[in-house]
Amino acid sequence: MKIIEKARSFPKQLKISIFALLVLLAVGAPSFAADGGEDEGFSAGDMILHHIADAHEWHFFDGAYGTLYLPVIVYSEEHGLDIFSSSNFYNEAHELVPYNGYIMDHGHIVAEDGAELLDLSITKNVASMFLSAIIMLIVFVSIANRYKKKTMEAPKGLQSFLEPIIMFVRDEIAIPNIGPKYARFLPFLLTLFFFIWINNLLGLLPGAANVTGNIAVTLVLAAIVLVITLASGTKTYWGHIFNTPGVPWWLKTVLPIMPLVEFIGIFTKPFSLMVRLFANITAGHIIILSLFSLIFIFESVAIGPVSVAFATFMYFLELFVALLQAYIFTLLAAMYFGGAVEEHHHDEEHVDPETEKALV
Repeated sequence: MKIIEKARSFPKQLKISIFALLVLLAVGAPSFAADGGEDEGFSAGDMILHHIADAHEWHFFDGAYGTLYLPVIVYSEEHGLDIFSSSNFYNEAHELVPYNGYIMDHGHIVAEDGAELLDLSITKNVASMFLSAIIMLIVFVSIANRYKKKTMEAPKGLQSFLEPIIMFVRDEIAIPNIGPKYARFLPFLLTLFFFIWINNLLGLLPGAANVTGNIAVTLVLAAIVLVITLASGTKTYWGHIFNTPGVPWWLKTVLPIMPLVEFIGIFTKPFSLMVRLFANITAGHIIILSLFSLIFIFESVAIGPVSVAFATFMYFLELFVALLQAYIFTLLAAMYFGGAVEEHHHDEEHVDPETEKALV
């Protein structure tokens, strides 16, 4: 009775969250076992690679309508432009078959005659990014319209939830790390933060795409940060790289070690952004999928509840990691921008007038 009374005292939102999570686990778990194949037996490695890799189809659950076949767009000088559905690569038994001179080889489309192809297909990751972009547009356009009305009403609904986050990005990330010139970078930082956060959350849904766990996506995000940093660099920024202050002259001329180290640092910083986001998100997915795999490896009633309990704990932990990684990526990007636009100040310019009078 005490347990029941405690359960009734839980906040309603927490009950709904736990129930939704258990439903997601129940819906997603059966599809994990199907990836190994009934005849071949369950393979944890194949299942994990299948779920974290990109694909030309989006599999949600077993059944005739459980898979969304995405459009294939390929171009070559020999064949020209071809557009067709990825369902053409599968027969009635869901076995891979050639189609129109093309074959699907380990998730990649190649020409049977060996011609070089330019693959512009809408894959699962691309479709998921379109979905996240649509969500962001709908949410933020609706919030912006409320601000245009210039009403004196207090924020409510989704606006009341997102406004503190937007203010946090501005007041705790952009302004402290960039300074007075923060306004020009704020739209990008907000877009970056919510893009990573939303895709991290979408990636935790069963059958969802692993967008931020794809190193190609994190590479593009890091490359954009690098381009903005270099384009915003002032004379002070480049001076600190090629003429580092406080360093002996022979380390800058005779043995130009410091300029070389600083120049390499221009590229290692965005490289660390790329690897950090990719590794953390991919590692979380692999751990959760590995815990589910234990159910089908041991096929034991005793292992099932333990596996689900640990997977549930990891899901809640990944919800925090999803937000944390968006925060870290945005924070480091803001720090790089701040270093690029920082202006040189002489020591005397830092002395407050009242402090100067006191010293005199």
